[in-house]
Amino acid sequence: MRIYALPRFAKDTVKLGLDDTALAHAVTRAESGLIDAGLGLCLIKQRVARPGQGRSGGFRTILFYKRKERAVFLYVFPKNARANVTPGELEALRDFAAILAGLTDEAFDRLTREQGWKVIPNEQPEEDVSQ
Repeated sequence: MRIYALPRFAKDTVKLGLDDTALAHAVTRAESGLIDAGLGLCLIKQRVARPGQGRSGGFRTILFYKRKERAVFLYVFPKNARANVTPGELEALRDFAAILAGLTDEAFDRLTREQGWKVIPNEQPEEDVSQ
């Protein structure tokens, strides 16, 4: 599982005090089948805890998620600032997810190198599928 964050998302998480471990844990929960909300077209919403607190009053993240392949954090917002994304935002996120779904590993590597996408260390080791 490869985990990425868009440059704006990474910048916002620094301002909000979120660390990579909390984000990786949100993906680990999704990999375990614990998805807070499915939004269609490989988009999910996952709760992320505020530092030192629980998930329920923390942050909401929207991410592109393909099980056992990759996750891309797209958007983050504090629950106390807004309840959800707008229908227009959701439509734009779905359009972007459709593009992401067609990209290869090489394309994601290029986005990391050339567009500043952040790679988030995965807390789960990669499965050895060679056996």
